[in-house]
Amino acid sequence: MSTVYLVPCVLAEDAIESIPAYVMDAVKKCQVIFAENERTARRFLKSMDKTIVIDDYEWFAIHKAEEEQVLQIKLKIKEGKDIAVISEAGCPGIADPGQILIAAAQQMNAVIKPLVGPSSILLALMASGMNGQQFEFVGYLAIDTHERNKKIQELEASSRKNNSTKIFIETPYRNNQLFDSLIKNCTGTTKLCIGVNITAVNESIRTHTITEWKNKKPELHKQPAIFLLYSGN
Repeated sequence: MSTVYLVPCVLAEDAIESIPAYVMDAVKKCQVIFAENERTARRFLKSMDKTIVIDDYEWFAIHKAEEEQVLQIKLKIKEGKDIAVISEAGCPGIADPGQILIAAAQQMNAVIKPLVGPSSILLALMASGMNGQQFEFVGYLAIDTHERNKKIQELEASSRKNNSTKIFIETPYRNNQLFDSLIKNCTGTTKLCIGVNITAVNESIRTHTITEWKNKKPELHKQPAIFLLYSGN
């Protein structure tokens, strides 16, 4: 029976220690790799084990021709191949296009093996001091300023009503605009946590009220960041 291993990837290139050794043991059992980005996946595997023969695997890119890749993973499962699904950063299936392949593998009754590794969503929540009992990851907010502002206000109201933490991300070159929108649209007592370069040597995960953030605006441009909002009790 085919086994599909969900292989976590580093969040920061210099954070190899964040990947448990058993992950590479699983990769070595596989014959097929589906990767969100083949180039970075190859570099990641080589950084983990220089002896690995990258070209011994069949490679498929997740982002390209999704319907075709679903057919391909179903075919490889029928062939009894062991498969690795590798995210660009973090864990497959979590804010990641690998979800469609995992769903297909579930339909095929393949064995699914999620492997332990870093998730910026969970690591930031752990370090935030915010409610870890009730939380929601909402992905990317709208690009349009009006729509983004409206969504921020809705998230703050929902956080207050449900006593829950709201977690979201942005494309790195729009981080500063998102920060400005949060400052302008949230009440002063609402808490905002910003996690930057998580697992890297220059990691920063800080929680302050909106009022406090106004006096210490961070430089977030082109840096991988995640935002957590909490307006509960």
